[in-house]
Order: sequence, then C-alpha cells, then structure tokens
Amino acid sequence: MLGKYLVIFGILLIALGIFLQFFDKIPFLGKLPGDIYIKRGNFNFYFPLTTCLLISAAITIVLYLLTRK
Repeated sequence: MLGKYLVIFGILLIALGIFLQFFDKIPFLGKLPGDIYIKRGNFNFYFPLTTCLLISAAITIVLYLLTRK
C-alpha cells in the first residue's frame, strides 16, 4: 500500500517538475487578495496566506479522493 502512494507521489512530482519547466510562474498564485506583503524601506516581508490556504485545500481534496474506498 505504501509503495502505491510513493509511486503516485513520484509521478505527481515529475508532472509538477515538467509543468514548472515550461511555465516559469503560475500567474494567479502569489498575488491573491489576502496575501500579506509589507514593504518598508529596504525591508520586504511576504507571506502568501491565501495562496497557502488554496494549496492546502487542493491537496486535501486530492488526498481525500485518493484514499476514499
């Protein structure tokens, strides 16, 4: 069972790597409303809160679909 999940995870990583080779940036991620960006002088702080929540929800749905019986 663990081997099956490792193979699926490996295939997903390969697909993600190929996707990122052709598309340098995903256009809508990282600039969503709710992402925190603070710029003061020579200090920049960026925390992609909404992006993290969106990615977490997507991963949760995918894992739910893979593990349901």
